[in-house]
Amino acid sequence: MTNTVLVTGSTGRIGPIVVDRLADEYHVVGNSRSGGDVGDEHVRGNMTDPGDAYGVLATSDADAVVHLGMLSNPTETPGHTTFLSTVESTYNVLEASEALGVESVVLASSMSALGAGFDPDPVHLEYLPLDEAHPLTPQDPYGLAKQVMEVTADGVGRRADAPTITSLRVPWMPREQEVQAAFVERDRSLDAVRGHESYHAIHNTLFSYLHAEDAADLVACAVDAGHTGHEAVWAAAEDTTVALPTAELVEREYPGVETRRDFEGYESLVSTEKATALLGWEPQRGWRD
Repeated sequence: MTNTVLVTGSTGRIGPIVVDRLADEYHVVGNSRSGGDVGDEHVRGNMTDPGDAYGVLATSDADAVVHLGMLSNPTETPGHTTFLSTVESTYNVLEASEALGVESVVLASSMSALGAGFDPDPVHLEYLPLDEAHPLTPQDPYGLAKQVMEVTADGVGRRADAPTITSLRVPWMPREQEVQAAFVERDRSLDAVRGHESYHAIHNTLFSYLHAEDAADLVACAVDAGHTGHEAVWAAAEDTTVALPTAELVEREYPGVETRRDFEGYESLVSTEKATALLGWEPQRGWRD
C-alpha cells in the first residue's frame, strides 16, 4: 500500500502541481537540488549523484517515487549536460528504488523521445494517430536521453525485484492561465500558427498539448499502477492546438502519412488508449472548453 510518495524536481515547472494533486491522497516528500518548501516535507539532494539518490530515498522512506528532477529546457545547457541529467538521474533513482523496496516509480519521459520538439529535422512519422508501437527516432541530446531513459527502465523492469515503472511521454503541459493566453486569446488558425516562431516544434509534436492538471492526474494514476516491469504511455489532450478539423490538418501538415482511423472533429493525433487501458486515465480538460 502506498503511503508516502517522493517527488523529485518538486520545485520545478510541473512539480508543485503534481505535489498538490498527490497531497490529496498521500504523504508527499519533495526533493530538489536547491531546497524548498513544496510538499509535506522536503529533502535536498541531486539525483545525478548516486549517494544523494540513495540517501534521499532512504530518508523519505518512500513507497513510490515520481521522478521529475531532470533538465526540461535543453536549449539552455550543453548537450552532454542535458543528456546526463536525464540518464544518470534515472539510473540512480531506479537502482535505489529497487534496493530500497520502492513499489512504484513514475518517470517523466517526453514527446521528444519520438524525435520531436528539439530535433532540427521534420519528425519521422510512419502513421497516425501516434501510439506506443511507433518507432522512436530522436537525434538531439534531450530526445536521445528520454529514449535511453526508457531503455534503462526496460532493463531494470526485467529484474525479479523491480518496482512497477511507468514512463509518461508528454507534450507541453500548460497551466490554466497559459492555456488561456496561448490558445483561447490567440488566433489558432493554421496560417497563424505557421507564422509562430515555434511552428517547427508545434508541427513536430503533432499540434499536441496536455493541461497541467490532467498531467498531475496522470501521475496519480501511474503511482498506483499495477502492471509489472516497465511500460511507456503517450499522453495528450483530446484535441489539437489548432482551429482546423484534424482530417484537414493531416492533409495539410502530414501529407502522405498513413492514417489508421477516420478523423471527424478536432481529435488529437496522439492516441491515449494505452494510458486509459493500463492506468484508467483519460484527459478531462481542453482549451475549447
